[in-house]
Amino acid sequence: MANQPITWASVSKAARGLLTTAQYTLTICGLTAIAALALLYTNENVAKRVSQLLHPQPAIVAAAPAAPTAITVAEAVAEETTHEAHPTLGSSKQQQWVTNWLSKRYRVASDAANMLVSTAYMTAHEVKLDPLLILAVMAIESGLNPFAESPVGAKGLMQVMAKVHHDKFAEVGGQQAALNPVANIRVGALILKDYVKRTGSVEGGLKTYVGAADMESDSGYGSKVLAEYRRLKQVAKGHKVPTFTPPAPPAAIVVSKPAEPAAKPADAPAATPAPAEAPAAEVIAGL
Repeated sequence: MANQPITWASVSKAARGLLTTAQYTLTICGLTAIAALALLYTNENVAKRVSQLLHPQPAIVAAAPAAPTAITVAEAVAEETTHEAHPTLGSSKQQQWVTNWLSKRYRVASDAANMLVSTAYMTAHEVKLDPLLILAVMAIESGLNPFAESPVGAKGLMQVMAKVHHDKFAEVGGQQAALNPVANIRVGALILKDYVKRTGSVEGGLKTYVGAADMESDSGYGSKVLAEYRRLKQVAKGHKVPTFTPPAPPAAIVVSKPAEPAAKPADAPAATPAPAEAPAAEVIAGL
């Protein structure tokens, strides 16, 4: 078969056919793209699948928690041992237990009680004194009232005599800082520590603190503080301690009956009768 000669007309016709085919192809592709976008826009699940196909994410395997090493366990034991050896470094959980208990026992707002307990712990750490002993003194002295003032001039949470201990207040702003809770706790703690060291015992320190050093008795002050101190130690260990302590029953007073006089001879003159003895119940009630 003879080859047909290539003319300009045949080339032009072929070009127009290719152009028409390209236009149809682009039109179909455009319509398909529009339809695909519409589908992705309206169907969230399809959009997520397409995104995963285009941008596959590496699988994330949850690693099992590693078993504690010997060093970690040793550090934990050391931390607990430190808390036991130095109660001034009490954990936040212990402070929270003490705060909640004191707040309920003395009807103090939880935020205020938290501030007082935190200050007592920080002060105790600085002066090297048990914070629970400081809190026990605060509780018995003022009932955690930072504005308490006694008739003789003792002020604040720990009922400190600002005039007597003006030298210690000079370091925290002077005597006018006696009603400042932070200053009062610090000065009171320093005084208490000084008395405990001077007397050689907590009991002696408390007796001096209340001003009964030269007296035979402190009227039960030391016993009250130590009882509160023991309760706080139980609270700090997480034990359930009642916030209400019933008052101790009054001591019973036994009135002994006087011995009957010896019988007198029949001829002896009759003595003037003694007045009737008051009943024991009236004597106790009168006391």
